[in-house]
Amino acid sequence: MNFISLLQSSTPVLIGTTILLGLIVGSFLNVVIHRLPLMLEREWQSQCAELLECEEHLEKSQTDSKPLTLNQPASSCPHCGHKIRPWENIPVLSYLILGAKCSACKKHISIRYPIIEMMTAILSATIVWHFGFSFQAGFALILTWSLIALSMIDADHKLLPDSIVLPVLWLGLIINLQGVFTDSHSSIVGAVAGYMSLWMIFKIHNLLTGKEGMGYGDFKLFALFGAWLGWQVLPMVILISSLTGSIVGLSLIILKGHGRDTQIPFGPYIAVAGWICLIWGNEIMQFYLEFSGLSE
Repeated sequence: MNFISLLQSSTPVLIGTTILLGLIVGSFLNVVIHRLPLMLEREWQSQCAELLECEEHLEKSQTDSKPLTLNQPASSCPHCGHKIRPWENIPVLSYLILGAKCSACKKHISIRYPIIEMMTAILSATIVWHFGFSFQAGFALILTWSLIALSMIDADHKLLPDSIVLPVLWLGLIINLQGVFTDSHSSIVGAVAGYMSLWMIFKIHNLLTGKEGMGYGDFKLFALFGAWLGWQVLPMVILISSLTGSIVGLSLIILKGHGRDTQIPFGPYIAVAGWICLIWGNEIMQFYLEFSGLSE
């Protein structure tokens, strides 16, 4: 029996393998979450310099800036610059062995890194537990990992990078040509309806208040779920995300004294709601129909 056959026949082996994969991917997502916004900032600064023809600034930035990609330079301690060795970069385990401190300068390492690694592993395991060994599980893992990165970047920078959102949106449209999660008609209509519905709400809110209630990245993320799951789930996604966002917003106002005008990124709530619908959308809809008496 080869390993693929073992994954197909043994759920514990499949879930265990997925947990290990999730930990590794979670470690990479930490890099994406930290570096991608910096890479985009450099790119925007360079474009602005070119547009304004600031040759001196452009030459200086190109000379002073070290190459920054997802794999260069090697990971290092932000406090002392110590290059992180392979055995210091084992997901979760290295954090525990090092006692949450840099091996060189003994500065504290944020607990956020192992949390993202563990969260990625748990959500990945949930995906394969639900979908089994299937194409649906494989694509759902890609979506899940993308949502983790998007949620954290939006929470940190109020930014949903097109470099993640748009490829994943197109992937949803492509895979549903084969009906992986929904039919192609529902997928295409869902992408259009997802974008246009939030865009219209944004415009109406802007006209009435003169303020921008959300960003264009939110429109694209909502369209992404329409492309992946079909237009039918969009009301459920917006309802769950709005309810979750309202609860968190009120909690911040009451417990931390945030003002009502404090901007709260909406992307993470859309991501959480969409992921819930990916896994339990049918069950939630069935419960609603039975609770409301609409189900026969």
